[in-house]
Amino acid sequence: MATKLNVRVNRKRPESMTRQIREQLDALIDAGAIAAGTFLPSERELANTLKVARNVVRGAYEQLMDAGKLTSEGRKGRSVSGGSRGGGGRSTGARSTAKKRTSGKASKGSKARKK
Repeated sequence: MATKLNVRVNRKRPESMTRQIREQLDALIDAGAIAAGTFLPSERELANTLKVARNVVRGAYEQLMDAGKLTSEGRKGRSVSGGSRGGGGRSTGARSTAKKRTSGKASKGSKARKK
């Protein structure tokens, strides 16, 4: 179950909304207000609460994952990392940059046709 967060966005501030959310979550994690292993609200849930676009929340979450503050638990959601992992990478559920594998078979158009 995700925790209720005390995060606010001020549209009049010069910082982006993504940065505001990231900095507030980072401060809550560092202060211990959000314990390790605690699940954060889904992107959609937090975006609806803050009345911002889902991509704004996604950006903040991904930046925190890159910093090693959050880990992805796949479909379960994102949780606060257990320890302070410096320069962290992403865990399960992260985007893959691997190339697609091919089966080695030629496609239909490349086979020579017999007459």
